[in-house]
Amino acid sequence: MDEIVNEPAVAYQKRHFTIEEYLEMEKSSPVKHEYYQGEIFAISGAGLNHNEIFSNVFVEIGNKLKGKPCRPYGSDMRMNIPENTLFTYPDISIYCNGLKQSDVDENSFTLPTVIIEILSPSTKNYDRGKKFTLYKDIPSLKEYVMIDSESVSVEAYYLDDRQNWVVNKHELISDRVNLVSMGFGIALTDIYNHALFNDAI
Repeated sequence: MDEIVNEPAVAYQKRHFTIEEYLEMEKSSPVKHEYYQGEIFAISGAGLNHNEIFSNVFVEIGNKLKGKPCRPYGSDMRMNIPENTLFTYPDISIYCNGLKQSDVDENSFTLPTVIIEILSPSTKNYDRGKKFTLYKDIPSLKEYVMIDSESVSVEAYYLDDRQNWVVNKHELISDRVNLVSMGFGIALTDIYNHALFNDAI
């Protein structure tokens, strides 16, 4: 099975792919991949803390958005940024006032309002750096939240009235993360419920 999964990764390095080729390959792939400017990258699996945090945050957001025009989606929701070609699967994305399909794929969607990524040791530098830069090209994006899965640490970026990105950092379990554009907050005790660390929370 490992050979089947790893074989395409070798092929990906040989040449650039069109968006159509990527989408066709993704239909039958056992793992998810990102696409960016002709290159395809495998997305690694998630650990226990990642899954605990995802469940906690998704439930909290879902409850608070019930009956409102914004809806949260998990990592099976593929997002496309036409402005820079990126196709990716954010851990949690919030779309408001309905879903807009990508012009090139009916199963990919554009224009999220909020993106939340749960950081792992292998992805945190990418999520904080290059990926955030690409996310900034989304014209509808108002907030980008990064939640560390290995320690109590949340970086919450939002666009202020002057369209500048402002960050609120939270490293105390007693803190609360505010989703400014959504009009509610989530306590870090709820975010990290059941997450396991070397030092007890």
